[in-house]
Amino acid sequence: MTTNQISATLAKADREAVMAAIATIREKLPFLMDLTQEQRKSLPKMGDKSRAFVSKTLEVATQNPDFLPRSFDLDEMRRDVELFESLYPILLSLTQLQELVDDTVMAVGSDAYAAALVVYNFAKASGKGSGLDAVIDEMGRRFARKSRKVEVQETTM
Repeated sequence: MTTNQISATLAKADREAVMAAIATIREKLPFLMDLTQEQRKSLPKMGDKSRAFVSKTLEVATQNPDFLPRSFDLDEMRRDVELFESLYPILLSLTQLQELVDDTVMAVGSDAYAAALVVYNFAKASGKGSGLDAVIDEMGRRFARKSRKVEVQETTM
């Protein structure tokens, strides 16, 4: 038999409350960006090692603004650093939540698929002639493979 990894339900009201909370998060962060793959690749990244560097350079720039060109916007740098520091704990929290949701979806999907395989195998073994032949054939299409010859013909056309 199958191993059930999770047994839970999500009430419609709870799902709607979670979706409303996500909408609230989006509303509270109206400046969030959607970068293209190229933009992600081209941007310099600030990781853990760079955080100390950026913090130190902000302090140096704040204490010694005279050596910076007039066009350098120290206040904008300060806002960027403050926003990064404000968003970072949110990122960590959302990343943890994302991992938990991903793992739960994977586990419950696995449970459902394993149970479906049990039903399908029992139906194949004992459902023939009991009016289930068409349904069993339909379920069996999930496992049907195209022959190699058909695939080669389709790609050469």
